Amino acid sequence: MKKYKLGYTTGVYDLFHIGHLNILRRAKEQCEYLIVGVSTDGLVESYKHKRPVIPYEERVEIIKSIRYVDEVVPQTSLDKLEAWKKLHYNVLFHGSDWKGSSMYEEVEKKLESIGIDMVFLPHTTGTSSTMISERLKDDQNE
Repeated sequence: MKKYKLGYTTGVYDLFHIGHLNILRRAKEQCEYLIVGVSTDGLVESYKHKRPVIPYEERVEIIKSIRYVDEVVPQTSLDKLEAWKKLHYNVLFHGSDWKGSSMYEEVEKKLESIGIDMVFLPHTTGTSSTMISERLKDDQNE
């Protein structure tokens, strides 16, 4: 396994669960310093058309408290190349559930053209923020 100097990963991290923790742990295993971009409420609303359950400031505090995370930055855009211009990371980590998507194939090509690796980490099956949210809705309706 290649060890990178500066890694970067992003997420909403709403309704934080074991899958989120697994991604952060696996990313940190592969880099010396891990920067985590936490999506702002405005960014989430712009593409998911809904507000996160947990406010941005609280999600940032949760991520800051995790031992695998060295730095937290706001993610105000989905443009990973824009983030690279600011942060100069060596590798972008993302969950494998996005591998092969048209969006991430394009990101991977752009990063590859400037010598930046993209590493897809195993998705934790059986959990997601959407599943948790749906279960909470079902429990309220009972």
